[in-house]
Order: sequence, then C-alpha cells, then structure tokens
Amino acid sequence: MGKYHFIAIGGIGMSGLAKYLLEEGNQVSGSDIADSKYIDALRKLGAKVSIGHSEDNLPDDTDIVILSTAIRENNPELVKAKRLGMKICHRSDLLEKIAESSQEKGKVFIGYSGTHGKTTTSGLASFILDKAGLEPSFVVGGIVPELHTNAQHKGGKYFIAELDESDGTIVKYSPDITVINNLEADHTDFYKDGLNSLVQTFEKFLSHKKEGAKVLINNDNPGARLLKGNFITFGLKDADYIAKNIQYTKSGTYFDVYYKDEFLADIFLKVSGMHNVYNALAVAASLAEAGENLDCIKELFSDFTGMGRRFQRVSEFSGIEVFDDYAHHPTEIKATLEAAAQKYGKENIVAVFQPHRYTRLQSLWEDFKGAFSNASRVIVTDVYSASEDKIDGVNSEKFSAELPESEYMGGTIEEVAKKLMPTLKTGNIVIGLGAGTITTLGKYLEKANGELTCK
Repeated sequence: MGKYHFIAIGGIGMSGLAKYLLEEGNQVSGSDIADSKYIDALRKLGAKVSIGHSEDNLPDDTDIVILSTAIRENNPELVKAKRLGMKICHRSDLLEKIAESSQEKGKVFIGYSGTHGKTTTSGLASFILDKAGLEPSFVVGGIVPELHTNAQHKGGKYFIAELDESDGTIVKYSPDITVINNLEADHTDFYKDGLNSLVQTFEKFLSHKKEGAKVLINNDNPGARLLKGNFITFGLKDADYIAKNIQYTKSGTYFDVYYKDEFLADIFLKVSGMHNVYNALAVAASLAEAGENLDCIKELFSDFTGMGRRFQRVSEFSGIEVFDDYAHHPTEIKATLEAAAQKYGKENIVAVFQPHRYTRLQSLWEDFKGAFSNASRVIVTDVYSASEDKIDGVNSEKFSAELPESEYMGGTIEEVAKKLMPTLKTGNIVIGLGAGTITTLGKYLEKANGELTCK
C-alpha cells in the first residue's frame, strides 16, 4: 500500500480516485481551495485534506503526488514535490495503474468513452452490476444514484471506468471492452483541428488494444463511423445491437433490444430522451458482450434515476421546479431540453445557460445558437472561464444578442437568481445548463424566493 497526495482533491474525478485508493487500503492526503461534500466523504474514510494550497500540506513521506491538467507549475505543493524528487503522476496515470492492476487480478475492464454520455453509461453499468450483486469496482465522473458515490473498490469481476478524452490522455488505457458513444468536435482548446484531431486520438487509443478486446461503437453517429476497425455496433438500425419499438410515456421510455434480429430483452427507463435510449442500449450491449444475460438484469434498468447533475431535480418551491444539468456542449443541451419538453411541455421550460470556456463558446458559437429550440425562454449568464483568458469579441452579452428571444443576465449566479426569481411563475421548469457555478442556481433561486415571500 502507498501514500498518495492529491493536489485539488475535491473535484468529482480526483475525489473518486482518492476514494478508490482509500478503500483499497492506501493512505491519502490532499488539498483544495474550498471544502465540498466530496471532501467530507473522503475525510470520513480517513483522508487528511487541507483547504488552501501550501507546501506544508504535502507530507514529506509521500510516495506519489497526483494532479490534473489544471494544476499550474507554480503550485507550492507541486514545487515542493519536484524539489524533493517525489514521483508526480497525472490523474490519468493513476487510473491507468488502477485499471491495469484490476486486469492483473482477473477483473474485466469496461471503459465508456465518447464526447457525450460517458458519465451516464459508466454510472448505469456500475449501478446495474452492483444491484445485481456482482460487486463491481468503478471510478466514474458523477454520483451514482442509490449508491451515493462516484467510486468504489470491491471484489467482483468487473472494473468500470469513465474514460476522459478532453486532454488526449485516453490513449493510455487498454480496456477489455471499450464503448464509444459518439464523437463530435469539443475541447477545441486541445483539439485544434476539431473532429479530425479527436478521431486521430481515438484511433491511436484503439491501435494498442489487447488481443481479444472488444470495441463497441454507436453506428448512428457520423463521428464514430469515421473510425476504422472491426467493431461491434449499436444503434437504431443497421447495427448488431438495435433498439426497436421505442415508446415515450409520461412515466418513462420503453424499448426492445435485439441482437442480429434475435430479441434479447424489453427495457423500461425512468429517465427521458432519445439520448438515454442510446445510453441504455450501449450499456445493454456492453454487458451482453461481457457475458451477462440481459433478461436477468433488465428490471434493474428501470431503477436507475439518472446520474448526479444529469437533469437532476435540485429544488421545488411555489409550483416551480429547478433542475441542474451538466450539459455544456450544443448536442448535450439540445438533448436535455428535448427530453424536458417531452415530459413537461416546451411552454414551461426556462433554460438558464452558463457558457463553459471562451474557446468552446467561440468554436461552437453557431451550434449553440441552434440548441435552445425546446425552451420557451432562455437566460444567458456570463461565461464560466475555467481559468481561460478572455477572448476579444467572445462573450455572453454578444451571444445573447444573436440568440432570438434570449435574455442576458450578468453577475454571479446568486445575482442572476435574484433577477430571475421575480419573473418566474407557477408551472415553470427551470433548467440550469453548464459545467461551472450554474450548479448553485437551485439553491440561490430558493433563497431568493424566500426573500420575496418574506417581504
């Protein structure tokens, strides 16, 4: 067992890795700029976490220092680690090490990837295997419902992971079963040539897969179809695994899974939207390829209520419901609003969009303009920079001016909530969209509602 120190331990990805190591019996320390519920959970497992960055936070006997791409060279803990000659690893290196160790112990490593849906698919697979009593180990990018965690270390035969492509580190992994949900241009701060660069990275990733490894791709996605290779396919037509007889109802979605014209299982989902049909089909296909009998586990699909920050209801007051959604790409926003409109009616949907990164807003500007057709009202807040520098001419006020019938509301999310609350009415479905501080919208709207009520 080792001694690990995480710089910026509180994020959803880093905290999951730290939790996995703690459950494996390792010692973990770390730091972050602010407390969070993820840090609280780590402390309960024995982690020593400091708030604020200082070289004093880093124990002198640390074996390995873990960091993400966001950590700058002048971070005092990183500076100390280099001075003392400590081993320094990117978080992807740690996940690679965990995955390889799992495979050496005989576990089946299933990796879920793609521009969209990798958190939901990896979380759904982990949820189903856990509820089936198969004790999977997993590290995913969201909180799995009912399991109330983003990671666990157990003794079953599966290791499930979400494989992030945002910084190119996906090339490090070699799963036994790989799922590629879709490929679209994103993370243009890294992929300078857009989709072409992304496809090249995935081809490099697939080029060193192990003998006998399986790769499943969404055959309905144009980006995924650019990949060259002998793949197992899933989709709505012309694929090995096909979803047929799709029915949308107020209570959820029904569809049948077929494999090469053979009926395998009928599935019911509580989560809405065509994107979730694809997500569930991807999971069903990957688990079938792993040797699981879909007919024996199909009922567990209906128990899944969605990952944290994926159309998650966070508040309800005065006849108004507030949802939080991590969608920060045009395709994701379009899918979320389409699903919401199916369930609640377009006329009730109020979308509050916080653009995430100036580079993303700039490169996908026109695509974002076409993503909000299923909302009756759109509020655009200031860009969440994610430490990026501003780009001249790329800002939320200008974007809102080009988006018909949208409204720009500047300031912090708390200030946005105070402006927005008096304009809402009973029956509104408010959806916060973005990967930044927009996640606090529900809390601040509820606070603003209380202040209005007291006047």
